[in-house]
Amino acid sequence: MAKLFARSQRVAEQIQRELADLLQFEVKDPRVSMVTITEVEVTGDLAHAKVYFSAAENPPELLQGLEKASGFLRTALSARMLLRTVPQLHFVYDASIERGMHLSRLIDDAVAQDKTNPKD
Repeated sequence: MAKLFARSQRVAEQIQRELADLLQFEVKDPRVSMVTITEVEVTGDLAHAKVYFSAAENPPELLQGLEKASGFLRTALSARMLLRTVPQLHFVYDASIERGMHLSRLIDDAVAQDKTNPKD
């Protein structure tokens, strides 16, 4: 019988929780503010982790700040987690929240237009 959750999924969830805490309380870089970690994907050998994030302000500058802080974040993760090796962190901007808000606005506009122009 297969396991319901692979080890890499459990490690990814733990990394997501720890990174959220570290980014909120430990990172002092002014470029890294108001960031949300939406998902973490860890490879099967636990060597690499893709960290998906979203933010309300300036994603390119934020990405530079996160890449600059990745060494500090890896070191802090190694202190908080019991892993032989901590995965290398690769940050990827997640635009799904923005796309969802844009689609929601389009739907709201279409509904409002239908109310003002009935088809009967």
